[in-house]
Amino acid sequence: MSGTSAGSAAAPCRFAHYFVICGIDTETGLEPDELAALHRWLEADRQGRDPDTAPAGENFEQSPLKRTFKSKVLARYPENVEWNPFDQDAVNMLCMPKGLSFRTQADQREPQFHSFIITKEDGSRTYGFVHTFYEEVTSPQICSAMQTLYQMHNAEQTNATSSSSSSSSSMDSLASSLDDGYSPTSSSSSSLSRAAGSYDSSRDTLYVSKALCLITPMPFMHACRRFLAQMHSAVIAATTPPLPLESYVYNILYEVPLPAPGRSLKFHGIYEPIVCQRPGPGELPLADFPLAEAFALLGVENLVQVFTCTLLEMQILLYSQDYQRLMTVAEGITTLLFPFQWQHVYVPILPASLLHFLDAPVPYLMGLQSKEGTDRSKLELPQEANLCFVDIDNHSIELPEDFPQFPNKTEFIQELTEVLLSFGISANTGAPPRTRSSPGSTSSTPGRERKSATLRQLEDDGRNGNLAGEELVVLELLQGNATLERLQALTKRTGVTVARVDALRAGVKSQPTEGQGNQIGGEEEELRNAKLNVQLREVFASRFTTMFADYESFVIQSAPDLESWLTNREQMHNFDKASFLSDQPEPYLPFLSHFIETQMFATFIDNKIMSQWEEKEPMLHVFDTRIDKARLYNIRAPSLRSSCYQRCSILKESAQAIEKRLMKIDHTAIHPHLLDMKIGQGKYEQGFFPKLQTEVLNTGPSINKWCHKATTAQRRKDRHRQQTEHLTLDNDLKEKYMQEARSLGKNLRQPKLSDLSPAVIAQTNWKFVEGLLKECRMKTKRMLVEKMGREAVELGHGEASITGLEENTLIASLCDLLERIWSHGLQVKQGKSALWSHLLHYQAREEMLAQQADSPAPHILERRKSDSSIAMPSLRVSLIQDMRHIQSMSEIKTDVGRARAWIRLSLEKKLLSQHLKQLLSRQALTKKLYKRYAFLRCEEEKEQFLFHLLSLNAVDYFCFTSVFTTIMIPYRVVIIPIKKLSNAMTTSNPWVCVSGELGDSGIMQIPKNVLEMTFDSAFRPHTHISAIFKCQNLGKLTTVQLGHDNAGLLAKWLVDCVMVRNEITGHTYRFPCGRWLGKGVDDGSLERVLIGELVLPSGEDDSARACRTPPLQRSPSQGRRISITSLTGRDTTQIQEGIGEAVNNIIKHFHKPEKERGSLTVLLCGENSLVAALEQFFHHGFKSARLFQKTVFVWDFVEKAVAYMESADQMGDLQETTEAMKMTCQSLCHYFNAINSTSRNIGKDGKFQLLVCLGARDRLLPQWLPLLVECPVILQMYEDTAMLRDPSTLNTLISVLETLHDFSITLEASLVKGINL
Repeated sequence: MSGTSAGSAAAPCRFAHYFVICGIDTETGLEPDELAALHRWLEADRQGRDPDTAPAGENFEQSPLKRTFKSKVLARYPENVEWNPFDQDAVNMLCMPKGLSFRTQADQREPQFHSFIITKEDGSRTYGFVHTFYEEVTSPQICSAMQTLYQMHNAEQTNATSSSSSSSSSMDSLASSLDDGYSPTSSSSSSLSRAAGSYDSSRDTLYVSKALCLITPMPFMHACRRFLAQMHSAVIAATTPPLPLESYVYNILYEVPLPAPGRSLKFHGIYEPIVCQRPGPGELPLADFPLAEAFALLGVENLVQVFTCTLLEMQILLYSQDYQRLMTVAEGITTLLFPFQWQHVYVPILPASLLHFLDAPVPYLMGLQSKEGTDRSKLELPQEANLCFVDIDNHSIELPEDFPQFPNKTEFIQELTEVLLSFGISANTGAPPRTRSSPGSTSSTPGRERKSATLRQLEDDGRNGNLAGEELVVLELLQGNATLERLQALTKRTGVTVARVDALRAGVKSQPTEGQGNQIGGEEEELRNAKLNVQLREVFASRFTTMFADYESFVIQSAPDLESWLTNREQMHNFDKASFLSDQPEPYLPFLSHFIETQMFATFIDNKIMSQWEEKEPMLHVFDTRIDKARLYNIRAPSLRSSCYQRCSILKESAQAIEKRLMKIDHTAIHPHLLDMKIGQGKYEQGFFPKLQTEVLNTGPSINKWCHKATTAQRRKDRHRQQTEHLTLDNDLKEKYMQEARSLGKNLRQPKLSDLSPAVIAQTNWKFVEGLLKECRMKTKRMLVEKMGREAVELGHGEASITGLEENTLIASLCDLLERIWSHGLQVKQGKSALWSHLLHYQAREEMLAQQADSPAPHILERRKSDSSIAMPSLRVSLIQDMRHIQSMSEIKTDVGRARAWIRLSLEKKLLSQHLKQLLSRQALTKKLYKRYAFLRCEEEKEQFLFHLLSLNAVDYFCFTSVFTTIMIPYRVVIIPIKKLSNAMTTSNPWVCVSGELGDSGIMQIPKNVLEMTFDSAFRPHTHISAIFKCQNLGKLTTVQLGHDNAGLLAKWLVDCVMVRNEITGHTYRFPCGRWLGKGVDDGSLERVLIGELVLPSGEDDSARACRTPPLQRSPSQGRRISITSLTGRDTTQIQEGIGEAVNNIIKHFHKPEKERGSLTVLLCGENSLVAALEQFFHHGFKSARLFQKTVFVWDFVEKAVAYMESADQMGDLQETTEAMKMTCQSLCHYFNAINSTSRNIGKDGKFQLLVCLGARDRLLPQWLPLLVECPVILQMYEDTAMLRDPSTLNTLISVLETLHDFSITLEASLVKGINL
């Protein structure tokens, strides 16, 4: 225990926490890897076989030299550190992810370096740095066991070969045994100088892998790498090191402190000093992994694309043969996220036994080691709809569909390229992706000559396959050709070697990897890499500083204290997303609207809110400081925000800070020294790592000035915490709240490596199921709250509205969630979309059943009742019919796209829950496609999930109509006459023109032979005209122009309404009319513009009606016309309020983002519109009594007024008026005559409507009103009490109408057709 306590006292400030040695335990001997057996069990389960029948124990089909054996932690110093408890299973697995590797003297045995990371449940990280080398096996028992295993393998192979009747099958087995071989990055490449995997103890020397590992609290990768390399050099050197190895291990564990923030530190390795530095409080956090290597491996553009996927929290799978490359790219990308942090599963090196974690239906960033020669196409991944696949070795990436680009991506890439070029690194270091089918070498460029030694080694590294010319072509041809591979295997089997190929492969292996102990220019190289790292990171950080410069203005601080905030965290809106997006440049919106929905952004805002009660999170502190500094230099109003690219301005000073620290060392650690050790133990033997003295290394120094400083600081912190404890929450309780608040989809940040029994795996999957259900509940609730608005206002979300951009982002997020749910536990899949694959299986099954039953439509579930009246025929509800609509859309090319389109269509039709319930009702199919633990086979959770989706039926979505704007859609038009007062039939030729937010259908003549008769519930016949036409998607419908040519005897036609239905989405619009069409009746109109309203489906109950989206305005009907004519004496206040409200609605329309505005025609001509309000104003006090049985219209007043003005002008009565007044008179007469002389028969009310609209468009309406008032005709046609004759009322009206002059009004083509102005 003394060792533990001594060790733990220094832990917070120590450079390294543990020194670990992993390798073979000679006492227990060779043990088959239990994790490999577990992997076989999981593989059997994945393939749908009974896992219990999977072969257990040894796998004799594979050569023992290719097999995995159990490694063990042989020693660790100290035993335990209080601050960082030792996780033996995790460290052992990550030090040797594939277990022990055996080699003979014929194999390459180059030492390898890799790093790893362990993320704890609270999100804190521990770093491991591993140096793996090969040590001769001296134990006779191990050599004898290996000999026995090889003989058993030989016998198995002989039996397999003799029992096989086909030579190709033996070639297959040999080729597959090659495929299962160790990766070339473990020892460059498999040797071809002898039979594959052979071992003879009498002639071969056996070697086994051993790993030296440093566990550190911070990622000082370069320093640890150099220390471990020197340690290994001391072991293989011919002369003994200056001091026993214990001195150096003790020194780095107990006497080397962490560098203080903003300081550099020098400590001593075995042969050379090692320098490291730590950024100061105002600088970017420590990141020691070489970004230059990440850029060289992927290329600038590819890395930016992967970075964008990471920001949007997609699933990211890194794929490489080299563990260190996986770690370099993973750490590089997460480092660049500043000030944000990855919040989900993060496993840069995924051991083979944890492959089932790829099934996780949550965002993840994982690294998977590829086998030599394994093709990407053979890699079966459970879910690919939202996957970013990064093939590091081939410099290629596969991106998800519907992928928004990073803002200013082109300029961003240009700036990064310039930074790389300034360090002599060519801009095309990423190289175009190379595949097996198109071998080629990277041409030399002048820029390449200037590259750093590290990057040159990277490019020349045999692991990258970067040979040149003919040699590369020959080797690529051999590696890429299956037949040649099999022949190669067969020649090896018979002991024959192919000298030319062997020489090529040996050439690859003999090229040195990054030299261990080669320190020529090492310090300069390290300084250069550090400067390049920080400058690249500054470019990324600068983008966020620019994009989120005003983020603080939109943070909602609604809780009075931390406790109430934590308690209600889930229900609160912490960020005004709608206002933030409205303040952003248009090009940024596709990316930002997705990004602000991520967990990393939510956590960032959480940290900002908590900073008012607690100490600010370090990364947030740095970011806020930078924003404050930027404001001093660049004072900019948020409304003046532009999308112009702003380059990073602090590259030079950030590099200077690094250079200053590394050139002038701030601290030097205590030199290694002799320890009080027992003599004779740990005897030096070249090539063998000695057994270190535990007693010395487990006990740290009793007094250490570094530790004393740290413990003093810790005591000070403890006192402060105790003083404020009564003001804050208990830490455990706070952590509990925070975990609950942030656990959405990320119950497992890092898989636990210590216990991997099937029971634990089942428990893990159960957590995934719970997480998916919770995420579904949160997403559907958010969608409802945003859409319905009322609750959002109560929660402090601001105005009750949701922008189309936000809505589209939420729906895209729902599509992603459904794909992840359908991917969980999947075992049979076609294509990249698990949901579409399931739908295709369902469709095939239903169509087969239909053929067997000889029934044409087995898939029809029900027919929807008429949405409006008996006139509209029923529209059938069918899952497969909706699938066929999607399949017929040539615009959609991929399965993922089809699945998303189907989800959008089902959501718009309010059938998503019903369709998915029908899909999952085929339990036999679900069992065939999904494993036992899959979400879709958890009955209770599945029911809750469908219920949450059902709640979305309470609101109207147009997510299909608004996205697929170019598709052809069939529309059904039904014209319904008023039966009692009109001929059901008409001898004239009717026509319609349907307009929507995306365009109009053009005039379509309706043939006379489409008369239909239907019967209502009382069997009364109803006759109407019905027709179907097809045109490009019109979007939400706004107006219908209805008219006829007045031909024949029965030309007068009293129309009740026009119904129009989208035959794909089922949306039905009713366009009320209630007016006559015909000469000599009503106002003599032969055509009318009708304003529509969306009809509520009859199946919705009252509760759904009460909470649904309010309907659009509609066209004025005959009923309103009658009420207008009897307005004399009506309350003038109501009329004025109506005008104010109509004008206010138009102003609000123009203050919305352009894409969210909807139809202006509705606001100008619909119910409660500007035209309707002005009609009421003009009818007030209007003498409209029938004179000789003729109705007088407002247009008659305008006509007489214009006639008076024209006659006055001709007689010279207007000479005394001002020039402005003359021009106004002329404009009114000109507009009146243009409207009156149009070829359209729009009637008197239609003409007045047109005059108002044109006057509002051209800002003339307020000028015309005084002219009409001053005209003597007003005395004949208006009462003394009329509002039009009241000067103060008129002036108020003019000032209200003038507020519209600030906006550019554009009239719909259907309104101004035929008017030449």
